Amino acid sequence: MKNETVIEVGDRHIREVNEDLQKACLAGLPSRVVNTLSRHNLGIGLPPNVTMHFEGSVGYYCGGLNTGATITIERNAGWALGEGMAGGHITVGGYAGMSAGAAMIDGTIHIKGDTGPRCGVAMKGGNIVVEGKIGYQSGFMAHAGKIIALGGAGASCADALWEGEVWVAGEIESLGVDVNVVEPTAEEVAEVDLILDPLGLKDTSREWRKLVSGQRLWYFESRDANAWLMI
Repeated sequence: MKNETVIEVGDRHIREVNEDLQKACLAGLPSRVVNTLSRHNLGIGLPPNVTMHFEGSVGYYCGGLNTGATITIERNAGWALGEGMAGGHITVGGYAGMSAGAAMIDGTIHIKGDTGPRCGVAMKGGNIVVEGKIGYQSGFMAHAGKIIALGGAGASCADALWEGEVWVAGEIESLGVDVNVVEPTAEEVAEVDLILDPLGLKDTSREWRKLVSGQRLWYFESRDANAWLMI
């Protein structure tokens, strides 16, 4: 692409690679990152209004602390994709490992394959859209935001939710602790469709299950362990 910066990863020190990525951002140029070798900690803390494309697969923490960049990853991503991101958009062409979107505050993560365990753990806002299946205990202690799974969910789904929501189309292996399954309103479904539509994923024929907190853990009394064990 014309006016594109090409940055080699290979066996270079990851700090040097990220310094080059930040320089490209300051220059306002889109970046293509090549020979990624599934290296960890790529593209950390990227600024708003930049575009970055990673060829191949990346390792742990790619796109962490993103503040508004648009990031695409051709293949797979390791653990903690987009951890703590405050804005922007991350797209993964394949699978994403454990804790994708952990503690994210805002923005959108779009994963075209499946995810590992605890997708969206402790997320504080934003949206995670997974075209495949979300793994074990996804949504664990999500405080806000939406996890939208189009291909089902693993065991202990939405365990110990706060005010986050997990939307699932497809089979759920089992529910986590203190979860209610509710019928979404037409207005709520329309909100989800607004998230899916720009991704080309809107489908009005889906049968959604919306998972929310049962709120019993919100008022947990530590001296009453039997009540907690019976939830």
